[in-house]
Amino acid sequence: MKRATNARIAGFTFLFYIAAGITSMVLFTRAAGGVDVAAKLAGIAQHATYVRLTVLLTLLQGFSALVLAVTLYAITRDEDPDLAMLGLTCRVAEGVTGIFVARTLGLLWLATAAPTAGETGAAHVLGAFLLGMGAWNPGATFFAVGSTIFSWLLLRGRMIPAPLAWLGVFASVLLVVILPLELAGLVGGPVTTFMWLPALVFELALALWLLVKGVAPPARMQSA
Repeated sequence: MKRATNARIAGFTFLFYIAAGITSMVLFTRAAGGVDVAAKLAGIAQHATYVRLTVLLTLLQGFSALVLAVTLYAITRDEDPDLAMLGLTCRVAEGVTGIFVARTLGLLWLATAAPTAGETGAAHVLGAFLLGMGAWNPGATFFAVGSTIFSWLLLRGRMIPAPLAWLGVFASVLLVVILPLELAGLVGGPVTTFMWLPALVFELALALWLLVKGVAPPARMQSA
């Protein structure tokens, strides 16, 4: 495909990825919004349709990550094929490891099952374990590394405006630094929420730029 086509596909996929992610987060939070494990499981059972929609949206996010891996690689490979391939690999790993469908389906099964009196405690322990898995997602780290690589290639190749590219580099490096610390339990609280805001702004702006303006050829191709 031509660079302009890949840019438009990537722009649309960025927007779809963001919309699917926010929608799935809102739906699952609404379903599992209780104050303790028992209340969360009861909410999941009551809003089973929301949880099933979350599973579908999560699958679509995984496929979106694969589409972004291919299109961003196609856009940046002329600048540095090795780095572009590493970025593609990271975004593919994000799409595979970031799909927590089994965890969500496990919570749905646990919430809709009818445990006996002696099994209630075990069900709550298992529910707490599955709910905690949301913070153990290594796919986010692969996303951050892949985003850093592609942002740097876009910046180095002058394929998008420099301020936008620098925002992508900053937002991605911030995630690369903080996400492993969060995974190790060394960082928590509001930081783990606010760290995503620069990446959200960057991806929204990049998506609109790719849809409207596309990407310029890499600087080395322009000079040649």
